[in-house]
Formats: sequence, C-alpha cells, structure tokens
Amino acid sequence: MQEEASHMSAEVESKSDSLFEAEDPLRDGPARYLGYANEVGESFRPLVPRSIVGVTYVLSCGYVLADTYDKSAPHYPLPHDQEATRRRRRAFAGAVDTIVWQGLASVAIPGLIINRIVHMSKKALAHSTTRVVRAAPTVLGLALIPFIVKPIDTTVDHALDRTLRPALRRWETEEFETAE
Repeated sequence: MQEEASHMSAEVESKSDSLFEAEDPLRDGPARYLGYANEVGESFRPLVPRSIVGVTYVLSCGYVLADTYDKSAPHYPLPHDQEATRRRRRAFAGAVDTIVWQGLASVAIPGLIINRIVHMSKKALAHSTTRVVRAAPTVLGLALIPFIVKPIDTTVDHALDRTLRPALRRWETEEFETAE
C-alpha cells in the first residue's frame, strides 16, 4: 500500500510540476473549440428554439469542468501530510485559475460578443424578407468564431497574469504553520 501511494505521488508530480503549463492540449488543441459550443448556439439563436441554445451552453460548461478537473485532480493527494497540503493548495489554485479563465475565455466574453453581433445584424436586416438574408446573422456569427478565439484567450491570459494568478501563486506557496 505504501509503495502504491509513493508510486501515485511520483506519477502526480511527473505529470505536472507547474500549475501554469506552457503547452496544454485542452487549451491549445482542437478540444479548445468545445468551449465555443455556446457561440455556435448564439449564432443560431435567430433560427433555432431557445432550448437548443441552452444545450450548447451545457456543452461549453462541460468542457470548462473537464478542464478544471484536468488541472486540479492530478495535484490532489490522498495522504495527509505537509506535502499533501501543499499539493491540495496547488489543486485548488489550479481549479480556481481554470474555472475563471475558461468561464471568461470560453463562455462569457465570446458568448457576449457573438450574441451582440448576431443581435445587431438581425436588427439591421429586420426588414428583409428573403430567407438568405435572414440567415446572414447566423452566418456572420459562425464566421467570426475562429477570429475571436486567440484575441480573447490572450486578453484573458494577460488580465489573469496581472490579477488572479499572482495572488494564487502567493497563496499556494505560503508557509504552513503546523500545530504540534
């Protein structure tokens, strides 16, 4: 049992020594677009029932929760000692960073941008009667998604690098006072 626990601990430490990895397949790979499912829903809002748009938010939030788990679970140890407490703090800091980053970069900001663009273009074309022109807001919303991903991600990274992340790093590395 002790050998299994030390093997698990070594595996956890080797998976990620840093909370803020440079290369992240969930944020930098194709899976990142799962976070934009709600933008697809927002683009189709003028053409589909509201419940369909709601389902796309469920998909985006599922992606956010999966990424949060991916960033925090590997650091959460089973043994209870000072090293385990440090790793629990790392797990918590990773979860907070991820849920805030994903909530802003995947759901809130792009959802608002696409929603407003689709809404304004729909208003601008409100007097049109042709089906093709009525679909234009949806096409515009879908076309914009690939162009807003990187700027939003970069902006959210810069904002968190100057606000939340330094606070999380300080909290994560605070000295522990043990009552012995």
